Amino acid sequence: MPLSYRQPGVVLTDRRFTVPLDHADPAGETIELYAREAVASEKAGQDLPWLLYLQGGPGFGANRFVGRPAWLGRALKEYRVLLLDQRGTGASTPANRQTLPLRGGPAAQADYLTHFRADSIVRDCEAVRREVTGGAPWTVLGQSFGGFCTVSYLSLAPEGLAAALITGGLPALDAHADDVYRAAYPRMERKNAAHYARYPQDVERVRRIADHLLQHEVTLPGGHLLTVEAFQTLGILLGTGDGSHRLHHLLEDTFVPTPQGPALSDAFQEQLRGQLSFAGHPLYALVHEAIYGQDARPTAWSAERVRAEFPQFDAAKTLTGDGPLLLTGETIHPWMFDTDPALRPLRETADLLAARTDWTPLYDPARLAVNEVPVAAAIYHDDLYVDTAHSLRTARAIRGLRTWVTDEFEHDGVRAGGPRVLDRLLALVRDEA
Repeated sequence: MPLSYRQPGVVLTDRRFTVPLDHADPAGETIELYAREAVASEKAGQDLPWLLYLQGGPGFGANRFVGRPAWLGRALKEYRVLLLDQRGTGASTPANRQTLPLRGGPAAQADYLTHFRADSIVRDCEAVRREVTGGAPWTVLGQSFGGFCTVSYLSLAPEGLAAALITGGLPALDAHADDVYRAAYPRMERKNAAHYARYPQDVERVRRIADHLLQHEVTLPGGHLLTVEAFQTLGILLGTGDGSHRLHHLLEDTFVPTPQGPALSDAFQEQLRGQLSFAGHPLYALVHEAIYGQDARPTAWSAERVRAEFPQFDAAKTLTGDGPLLLTGETIHPWMFDTDPALRPLRETADLLAARTDWTPLYDPARLAVNEVPVAAAIYHDDLYVDTAHSLRTARAIRGLRTWVTDEFEHDGVRAGGPRVLDRLLALVRDEA
């Protein structure tokens, strides 16, 4: 029996669903999904249309809101909202270093994880929809990777959608992971330049930290090995609206005097551990490049290979001169499975996924070209995480899709400007804009 409870202005209900691990084998093994239903307190007894929220990632469970913040408050004015933990995340049969050994060795784990991409998530959604709405189509709001899943939804099961809203999540339909990262590193360089222009004092701070890490072995609380490459991945912060400011504050007062000389402070190390650890979202590292696999070509640690084409990101070379050290972001590297204790037991599993050559297509360009579902997408100008040019090309390939291209927000615009972003997209799908 679903359990309902209240928070300020909202009634929440915990929902659990059983779905096949492999939807091609509906009589086979099953897994459990968790979702949280939310409805405005004053509308709890009303018959409302449904809105499904698909979180970004991959690898993150749905937001755990308190009350009606951000976009949720706007959605609850007219929808009953389902916040789904996608398979393997949150409370939906989590996949991590503790649970994956139940599958067997690395080969069995890698085989298992092939069922945790957008196509399986869409089929999960369809199974959940039939149970929740009685078969009526619903509106989907997909943020970032949730938008990738939404484009897969339009390809695989458009009959389940009344409308589709996408924020920062229009993927390239046919790009290999190498194409994605060749476009990403120049964007990262631009984000670095903008940060250092805003906070020029951070140039020397970052260089000093990197120099220290090249000369000292530092292990963070919890066992995370802090290499200079790991430190550089803090650049992922530069893709969010307040990320540059948060990075600047993080870089303040990083060193303290000790009997052995200057050392990174405990407070700084603890903050770094929270930023760098994959303990809460290991699937982000495990299947991040697999979300781009659609043919017989392996992803083969694409971000690491492509990085070699951009020597300006090499810390040791940078420190021989006096230029700013470039930070990286939105990339997964094999050494992360050596430095992060949450990932170390999964290194061989990750290598096997990177070597796979049997990926199946996630999108159907022919079906998208004749799409009849109302679709609107917010595309953020120079989005760090999803290439704007790729998104615009995909927008042109989906019949009837309407875009809102803006530099008012970064990739997390649905969080920072939630009500306005959702208002704009709803107006677009309703031909009110």
